[in-house]
Amino acid sequence: MPPRKKKPTDQAELFTASSAKEIQAILWKTADKLRGSIDAAQYKEFVLGLIFLKYVSDAFEERRNELAKELVEDGISEDRLEEFLEDRDEYTGAHVFWVPETARWSWIAANAKSQGVGKLLDDAMDAVMAENASLKGVLPKIFNRDNVDQKRLAELVDLISDARFGGTEDKPAQDVLGEVYEYFLGNFARAEGKRGGEFYTPQSVVRLIVEILEPYQGRVYDPACGSGGMFVQAAKFIEAHRGRGHKTDISIFGQELNERTWRLAKMNLAIHGIDGNLAARWGDTFADDKHPDLKADFVMANPPFNIKDWARDEGDPRWKYGVPPKNNANYAWLQHMVAKLGERGTAGIVLANGSMSSQSSGEGEIRQAMVEADLVACMVALPSQLFRTTQIPACLWFLTKDKTPQGAKRLTERRGEILFIDARNMGEMADRTERILTDADLAKIAGTYHAWRGTASAREEGLTYEDEPGFCFSADLETVREHGYVLTPGRYVGAVEAEEEDAEAVAERIAMLTEELCGLFEKSADLAETIRKQLGRVNG
Repeated sequence: MPPRKKKPTDQAELFTASSAKEIQAILWKTADKLRGSIDAAQYKEFVLGLIFLKYVSDAFEERRNELAKELVEDGISEDRLEEFLEDRDEYTGAHVFWVPETARWSWIAANAKSQGVGKLLDDAMDAVMAENASLKGVLPKIFNRDNVDQKRLAELVDLISDARFGGTEDKPAQDVLGEVYEYFLGNFARAEGKRGGEFYTPQSVVRLIVEILEPYQGRVYDPACGSGGMFVQAAKFIEAHRGRGHKTDISIFGQELNERTWRLAKMNLAIHGIDGNLAARWGDTFADDKHPDLKADFVMANPPFNIKDWARDEGDPRWKYGVPPKNNANYAWLQHMVAKLGERGTAGIVLANGSMSSQSSGEGEIRQAMVEADLVACMVALPSQLFRTTQIPACLWFLTKDKTPQGAKRLTERRGEILFIDARNMGEMADRTERILTDADLAKIAGTYHAWRGTASAREEGLTYEDEPGFCFSADLETVREHGYVLTPGRYVGAVEAEEEDAEAVAERIAMLTEELCGLFEKSADLAETIRKQLGRVNG
């Protein structure tokens, strides 16, 4: 293809679309169409698979229209236009998936009723995977089955055709779909109840981990990555602070045990334009570590809490601080993540509250060994009701291999210290059953950690660390030893100090209470007189 000069284009002219909220409303109706006839796990695959196919098709068509406009402006004749429009390099070079003609949504919608929608969709998934190596083995082929109502499926295709994943001047198409995908993951997690926690971590919890770790550059690892939310939030963090072009400053490594969830994660990363190594297939992190030689700069994870049935090998070299018990894998996860950290790596892990104080089956000894090895940097007690999928109270462990100033980073020396943060009273109710951490909450917790550690962001914002009764306390190892190596923040932060009131406020308060007390005395006297009279009548 001859070289052509590139011309700037107006995004507002190229993309037309519904808002993310409008698209979400349309597509949740799609889920409702399937609800009742298909279990939650399966209709999740149906809907998200269709959304993904619609997105890659819309993105392809938008790039095609943009390319046609450029070609006409460059003087390419109409008889040669088709040749240039089918040049796949013009799409892949713009980070757009190549979509063969029979996988394009317009073609599927036009031929669905005459050729059989289920077969068309399965063939389209095959075609897209064959043309895009990063999607190999990822997309669902579950539409042309005997138990699938083809008439209802055709209706779903019509409904999804009403949603266009185009962008706006302020928000690229990729971001619009990313929001829709995340919205659906959250809704499906709620629909599936406890099982939903296997693939979804509440966004405010993920944001808190990312805000504390600040993964600007390096290798990021999640050994129980679910649908990939930690990676997506890390990329958003980088975009917000350093611009969209810096997403490639991190390398993504992940592993997921559940095949369906692994596919969701692969689609989620593709939708957000994130290149990641989630291994060639799903697998058990304990029995089949897919990244055995990895040394990560950042580990972020929400592993399943308190799992009793796990692949335990007493001779595993990861158990440097003690062999975890058969009936609980919490300390297996912690030690696995320590084993994955590079020399200056840091980790943020969500675990059940019991992990901070358990003494059973050797867990207390493992925790003691980890504390004495100076691996624990910070413990955060989280508020209740953050996790709609489980009622188990949760906390955050932050581990590190290096608490020194680290040379040019000029961090505060924190060897032999642990920061305790009690955030149990933070957050606000998003609805009757679910709590979220607000932006102000996230800023306070993350800011406290950065002030304590003396990071560059803390210096830029002029933050300095001080213990705050009832909220945070920096304890030395001797203090932790005195508490029997229990790491529950409430043991260390103390009680909130009462605010001092001025003399006038105190006097006014005393006067008000005195008046109330006198009123109660009067009522008491009246009541006593009434009782005496009644007793007199009875005796008389």
